[in-house]
Amino acid sequence: MSEATISRHELHQLIQTQLRSLLEQNNLEGAKLLLKPVQAPDIAQAIEELPEAMQAIAFRLLSKDEAIEVYEHLDSTVQQALIEDFKRQDVLDIVDKMSPDDRARLFEELPAKVVTRLLDQLSPAERQATAALLGYQPNTAGRLMTPEYISLKETWTIAEALNSIRSLAKVSETIYCLYVIDAERHLVGTLSLQDLVIAQPDQTVGEVMTRDVVYVQTDTDQEEAARVIQRYDFLAVPVVDREKRLVGILTVDDALDIVEEETTEDIYTLGGVQADKESYFQLNILSAAQKRVIWLVVLLFTNTFTSTIIAAQEEVLAQVVALAAFIPLLIDTGGNVGAQSSTVVIRGLSTDEITTRQSFWVISREGLAGILLGVMLGSIAFVWAVVLHRNLGVAIVVALSLLAISGISSITGAALPFLFKVMKLDPALMSAPFITTVVDVLGVLVYFLVARVVLQI
Repeated sequence: MSEATISRHELHQLIQTQLRSLLEQNNLEGAKLLLKPVQAPDIAQAIEELPEAMQAIAFRLLSKDEAIEVYEHLDSTVQQALIEDFKRQDVLDIVDKMSPDDRARLFEELPAKVVTRLLDQLSPAERQATAALLGYQPNTAGRLMTPEYISLKETWTIAEALNSIRSLAKVSETIYCLYVIDAERHLVGTLSLQDLVIAQPDQTVGEVMTRDVVYVQTDTDQEEAARVIQRYDFLAVPVVDREKRLVGILTVDDALDIVEEETTEDIYTLGGVQADKESYFQLNILSAAQKRVIWLVVLLFTNTFTSTIIAAQEEVLAQVVALAAFIPLLIDTGGNVGAQSSTVVIRGLSTDEITTRQSFWVISREGLAGILLGVMLGSIAFVWAVVLHRNLGVAIVVALSLLAISGISSITGAALPFLFKVMKLDPALMSAPFITTVVDVLGVLVYFLVARVVLQI
């Protein structure tokens, strides 16, 4: 398996290197022959890695049919750059032949004036299909679905159904998943191409179809729709309107794009970076800094509470100077424990492995885990404090503080994502930087409270 992966990677590198070399030599015929046997996704990747000035040249080497397929696989920024480089009619020919869902996704990235111009020049059927998708809310199944599916009638014979599939196969997103509708286009059943092939020609579609239909609605969140495809191992899931009329399908490749987008957004949020449709590494340095500065400013002000608490405990620190040496250790450990708890809870909520109904059990479990961690870490810190400072009182304070801080951090890290979920906010906002800052404040308070009690200051 690894050999195949390495071989494919090396092949891609070879294609990309040769393509660039041929274009630099202005050997367009050689470049055209090089790309002819290459698959569309690989061509798209090779073009994306070319210097911007060469991208349009390489793209023009493709035949019209190849260009349409490759264009759908290109990153949105490259698609936009090609639109600016091409003549108007070149663009319209490509955009008009794109799948409606891919076209709608492209239009989301383009300036409004460009979208208006392109919509006006599309064929009536494609304009209507694209406008319909753009009419749904962003990040919903309706916005991402494709209307290019095959529907059958319940009363058709298997032979009639197969004839219909043959006539529509080239303009459909998939022929492996088939949908049965009534006269009012209500979804009444599903079946696969395999079901049709093994059925008798004189049987009706209604006799072989499955009436227990799993579907999503147009306003279903895109992440939830992707989970349906994952849960049932679908190649596609039907999308219906409020009257249960079939209006489109969401395919597994769309689901993979959704999962990648949502995962990227969650990771950015967990790191305290504002998520955006545009790739972080495609932003200029000023925009990249702006994406990160907001959370950092919030955390900067929040950390002033920690400084204020430490400043208010000058009396304690003056009497037992050794306590100051352990402040970084305690607050960093608490932040790390809290970040671990928040991470596992946020991920569990994201994948539906846990729900808000299980919040008490999850928080209790994490609290217990935090206490066990506190016992282990506290024992190590106790020995270290005794060896380092030869002060039994300070060692006891550090050990008890670690025990308390670990428990509190785990409970806080587990509880805050549930709180945000209940408040209809993204649990990922309770990211590691935020949890760490909150726990820093709590940890310092606990540390000095324990110190006053144990050392009787």
